[in-house]
Amino acid sequence: QVQLVESGGGLVQPGGSLRLSCAASGSIISINDMGWYRQAPGKQRALVATITSGGSTNYADSVKGRFTISRDNAKNTMYLQMNKMKPEDTAVYYCNALMSVYTTRGLVGYWGQGTQVTVSS
Repeated sequence: QVQLVESGGGLVQPGGSLRLSCAASGSIISINDMGWYRQAPGKQRALVATITSGGSTNYADSVKGRFTISRDNAKNTMYLQMNKMKPEDTAVYYCNALMSVYTTRGLVGYWGQGTQVTVSS
């Protein structure tokens, strides 16, 4: 069984910082692209940032210069450092990973369960 588990969400004041983590575990052969997505109330899930296995990154315009995505391939873990946070960053944050696993042929996309991030004074 393969799992993605997010952690690090919570309540933060505007201008503050949070660091999210996403740990992959289970019968994993390799992890390709990984990414963070978020879904605010009443809105569709949207891309926040992605990172390839080689470390190339891509960001939504709304978070450029404030958020940093990174990963530790040895630990099968991805991070999202969020700085200068704004109320509009409030959402449930989900991690996603494209993986090769022992139980399925080819690459399979997995989602975490989500972690709530609330930016409010």
